[in-house]
Amino acid sequence: MIRRFSRRTILGGALATAAGPVFADDDAGLVRVALKTTKGVITLDINVGKAPITGRNFLKYVDTRRYDGSSFYRVSHVKGASDFGIVEGGLKGNPAKVLPPIRHESTAQTGLTHKDGTLSMARRAPGTATADFFICVGDQPGFDADPNATGDKNGFAAFGQVVDGMDVVHTIFGLPTSPTAGPAIMRGEMLSPPVPILTARRLA
Repeated sequence: MIRRFSRRTILGGALATAAGPVFADDDAGLVRVALKTTKGVITLDINVGKAPITGRNFLKYVDTRRYDGSSFYRVSHVKGASDFGIVEGGLKGNPAKVLPPIRHESTAQTGLTHKDGTLSMARRAPGTATADFFICVGDQPGFDADPNATGDKNGFAAFGQVVDGMDVVHTIFGLPTSPTAGPAIMRGEMLSPPVPILTARRLA
């Protein structure tokens, strides 16, 4: 079953305010990363083959351990559905850890799509994505680039996939949220409390 998710609800990635070191990474098509949270481990395949800009940006944060001590802080449910939406995490614009924003890689360029378990970048306008990311719960084709869409046609930059730990994602997705925290567009979606990301590491 496919549900369409409103683009405007995820246009919230914070802008970068500080630069940091850049790590080179290997040229493999997929790089496996484990996010260790207080609710369990989520294992991801980062697709640097199809989404090199976005994938390598994520790996810079992993390799410099900037995601250590960050959190999953938001869940957003498709209206009228209990099992479709997103789980969002990252640095929330922390100026001590955020790197410069990256060029937008749309799904029209990469061929990747927003399906159940897809990892994608949060952003405001195209080209503002930095550290914050979201995981799709259920297929979300409304996040893909669409030349026929009204307004923002660029969609979001999918760059990875959950390969193990969707049970953890679903656990986070079902946690309570604050009715008052967050900006108006996210009101009622901020986890209370957030789920800490203890570590983010590449796996052999």
